[in-house]
Amino acid sequence: MTLPLYIWPDTAEVRDGRLHIGGCDVVALAHEHSTPLYLIDEATVRGAMRAYVAAFAATGASFRVHYASKALLNTALAQIVAHEGLGLDVISGAELLVARRAGVPLGRVHMHGNAKTGAELERAVAWGVGAIVADSLDEVEHLAALTEGRDHAQGVLLRLAPEIDAHTHAHIATGGSDSKFGLPLAALDTAAARVLAAPGLRLLGLHAHIGSQLFELGDLRATLAVLVDQAARLRARHGVMVEELSPGGGLGVAYTADQAQGGIGAYARALVDALRASCAEHGMAPPRLTVEPGRSIIARAGVALYTIVARKLDGDGAAQYLHIDGGMADNIRPALYGARYTALLADRAAAPAGPPVAVAGRYCESGDVLLREIALPAARPGDTLAVATAGAYTLSMASNYNLVPRPAVLLVSDGRARLIQRRETESDLLARDVGL
Repeated sequence: MTLPLYIWPDTAEVRDGRLHIGGCDVVALAHEHSTPLYLIDEATVRGAMRAYVAAFAATGASFRVHYASKALLNTALAQIVAHEGLGLDVISGAELLVARRAGVPLGRVHMHGNAKTGAELERAVAWGVGAIVADSLDEVEHLAALTEGRDHAQGVLLRLAPEIDAHTHAHIATGGSDSKFGLPLAALDTAAARVLAAPGLRLLGLHAHIGSQLFELGDLRATLAVLVDQAARLRARHGVMVEELSPGGGLGVAYTADQAQGGIGAYARALVDALRASCAEHGMAPPRLTVEPGRSIIARAGVALYTIVARKLDGDGAAQYLHIDGGMADNIRPALYGARYTALLADRAAAPAGPPVAVAGRYCESGDVLLREIALPAARPGDTLAVATAGAYTLSMASNYNLVPRPAVLLVSDGRARLIQRRETESDLLARDVGL
């Protein structure tokens, strides 16, 4: 049986009827470590990171590739980021702590977020992050006060709302004028003037991000055109040449066979061509281009494993639902915005499929259905279900709904499985309770 490797990890294969990832028998891992269990294929992660670097290097442009940690972050993954020479985007103080713990050079870290707390900004400045991506005039004022009197100026990128409605789900579109993210274009002059007047701040450039799961490269070209237009405006009105422009990340990935595949090479060429063309129109030398892929690096590397614990049968004895031991608390995406996935029975990966069934999670919500309709071999309690492309925006949005502990994570490579995040315990959950 041949697996579509644009959906499954690079190392995925079926041997003797069982699914293997990273040279490991996933059913054996499920039995050893229990489920739910998430596997991260190291070869796929590193391969995607290297593909981004190679694709932009081939264009001859000045560039940086940052991994967007909101997709998934743990210490081991941040260590891989550091080893591969990428930068890292963080949102919270704890994500920044993971970056430092993992040895990521903090000069290669960008601090994002539309509502950074004072404590998070203080940490970012004190630890010397490469750039803080300012999202509002209030944040610019806060940073100006925070950095007053410092010997070393803190780098700042101004995030703009470029007024581009991306072709994606409304919940993951972030570039429209009504988005909660980014400064309105009309506020750029005020924000830039305040940064330029603050001795403790240094205006590095401009940032925008229009959304996630993007396949329309025209939307990204348009975003870069807006950024270049605004950079030219800063040059004309404030006499400043920006060093860096970032159109964010957001390149889409395929979750099912009928979905499009995002191409890293085409993405790189489209962005660099758009940057050069827009800069030529304004008589500007192209600034450094910084991109922030997350999903397209980690999604396909991740496989989620569940145990089927029960079935709901119809009057004729056919399965309507397969009930699993995970669901919306470790993967909220299907309930949140109707995300679809590809899955198979890891125990009998090559067996012929039967009639479609639904796969429902264990949580006390009718919307906790991981797969609405999928054709699988006749399943039994105790079988292992493997869900592909599960690396992004699953565990990073996980919860403890119904007080269920969060899953463990294994990094698999060359027949070896390493525990990189242990399973949460009931004691972990109860440790927060103080009682009366």
